[in-house]
Amino acid sequence: MRFRVPLLVLGILALGLVVAQLVLPGIAEQRLRDRLARHGRVLEVSVSAFPAIELLWHRADHVVVRMASYSSSASSLQSTIGQVADTGSLDASARSLHAGLLSVHDATLRKRGGELTASGGVTEADLRSALPILDSVTPVGSAGGELTLQGTGTFLGLTATVDATVRPDSGTLVVSPDVPFGALATITLFSNPAIAVQSVSATPDTGGFTATVRARLR
Repeated sequence: MRFRVPLLVLGILALGLVVAQLVLPGIAEQRLRDRLARHGRVLEVSVSAFPAIELLWHRADHVVVRMASYSSSASSLQSTIGQVADTGSLDASARSLHAGLLSVHDATLRKRGGELTASGGVTEADLRSALPILDSVTPVGSAGGELTLQGTGTFLGLTATVDATVRPDSGTLVVSPDVPFGALATITLFSNPAIAVQSVSATPDTGGFTATVRARLR
């Protein structure tokens, strides 16, 4: 009789783990879907973890997110990206992404361990919409983890062409014009204490370019 009680307890624990493995991923998927649905149209959400009880501590082995569209403020998007630390691997994509003034097409975010890779297409039309003074922006150089853009803009009836460098700076991503005292006009594009940007690059594309940013979790 004394052996039956421990066996019964073990059986109940095993049954509980099996039920958790079957139920918890579905609950986590629905919660994540509901959160994402506030920002756009969700196509697919998949969450896996073993043992599934990890999900009670908001940890998952692999997460897949596919969205037709995603829209939020730039600060909200940066905060969302910063929450991927407890996911072993992540594959997220959105056909269109709107963060603040900027729009990105075919945006992807991939995480493997502590490595993050984000990419997306930016058209000149989107840039003109975000910054009406710009007529065009083209990547003209990509080396050493930095990206040089050449933009043509009109201000007070004057048209000028200016280069600007997009680069990592102590883990943040910044852009500054390549002119004397250009550092005074530096703009921070991305900053999150949980993520350190390592490099940025771009390739020309039809009507714009595709940018790729690589980063590491701190």
